[in-house]
Amino acid sequence: MIYNKVGKSGLYVSRLALGTMAFGSLCDEKEAFRIMDMALDAGVYFFDCANVYGGRVNRATGESVGHRGYSEEIIGKWFAQGGGRREKVVISTKFNAPDGELAGSNNVGGLSAWKVRRSLDASLERLQTDHVEIYMMHRPDRKTTWAELWNAFTVAQYQGKVDYIASSAHAAYEIMDAQRQAEARGLFGLIGDQHRYNLVSRVPELEVIPCLEKLGMAMMCYSPLGGGHLAGFALDNPGPRTSGRALDDYQTKQLTEFKALAGDLGTTEAKIALAWLLKQPVVGCYLTGPRTPEMLKDAIDAIEILPLMTDDVMKRLDEIFPGPEAKSYFFPGPGKTAADAYNW
Repeated sequence: MIYNKVGKSGLYVSRLALGTMAFGSLCDEKEAFRIMDMALDAGVYFFDCANVYGGRVNRATGESVGHRGYSEEIIGKWFAQGGGRREKVVISTKFNAPDGELAGSNNVGGLSAWKVRRSLDASLERLQTDHVEIYMMHRPDRKTTWAELWNAFTVAQYQGKVDYIASSAHAAYEIMDAQRQAEARGLFGLIGDQHRYNLVSRVPELEVIPCLEKLGMAMMCYSPLGGGHLAGFALDNPGPRTSGRALDDYQTKQLTEFKALAGDLGTTEAKIALAWLLKQPVVGCYLTGPRTPEMLKDAIDAIEILPLMTDDVMKRLDEIFPGPEAKSYFFPGPGKTAADAYNW
C-alpha cells in the first residue's frame, strides 16, 4: 500500500480509501465486516463514511433498503470487536442532510453550528468512538457564514472530537474563502476537498484542482469509476449504479476504445481508471466503494499496475477521455453540455 500526507497536514493516509456508502444498502453487515477486515489486512487504513449512508430506494421496486446512518452503525460494530481496529483506522464522516424527526425545525439540509454539534455527536455514537480524524461538510451551504462554521468547528476540535475539517463538492471560490477566513482566525483551515473526479468527470481541472494546488491542499476523489461507468461493464452488463443509463454514441465509442486499451495492457478498465488517478499529483487518495471483497481486491490491485501507466498510455487516455480544454468534452454530442459530461 502507498501512504502519503494529506495536503500540507502531517496526517498520513493510504492512497486508497475505503468508501462505505454501500454498507447496509448494497451489502449486508456480514459482508461489510469481511470488506473492512480485508482492507485492514491490505493496509487500507483510511475509511470514509457519512451520516446518511446505509439507506437507499430500489429503483425497480420503489422499496426502501436499510436506513440512514446504518453504515456508521456497521462500522461502529466492527470497531467494537477490538483488535486495534479503531486505533489503526483514520476515519472521516460527513454531514449536511436533515438529521431526522428529533431535529424539530432544524430537520433541513444545510450547515450550521447547531448541525456541527448535533450531527457530530450522533455520528460518534453510531461509530462507537469518541472522535473522528476528519469531519467533512458533505455539500456547501452558501447561506451560512464561515464565521459561524469556523467557530463551531474550533469548539469540536478543542473538545477532541475532531482532528481536521474538510469540504466536499465545494467550488474553488468557496474553498479559497474558507481558507482566507481560517487564516484570519489563526486556524489551519481545511485539510482538503472531496470531489468527483475521474476520467469522464474532469471539470475540476478548470478551477478546483488549481485552487487546491495553490493552497497546498489535497483532493480526495469520490466516484473514481464514474458511478460504475468506467468499471468495464457499462457496455453490456451494467451494475446497480449504471442500470437504466442510456449511452450516447460518443460514450459507446469511448468505452469501446477504453476496453481495447485495457486488453492491450493485459489488465481491466477499472484498474486503469484508478491508476490514472494515482498519477495525478493533487490526488491525495481516491475512494472505492466496494459491495464485495472481490471488488475491493481489484481496487487494491490497481496500485500494482502503476508501472504500466507510461506517458504514452496517459496520452492515449487523454485522447479517449479529453479533458476540459478539449471542445469535444464540452460538447460531447448534439444538445449536450459540460454539465452532462460532469454528471457522468
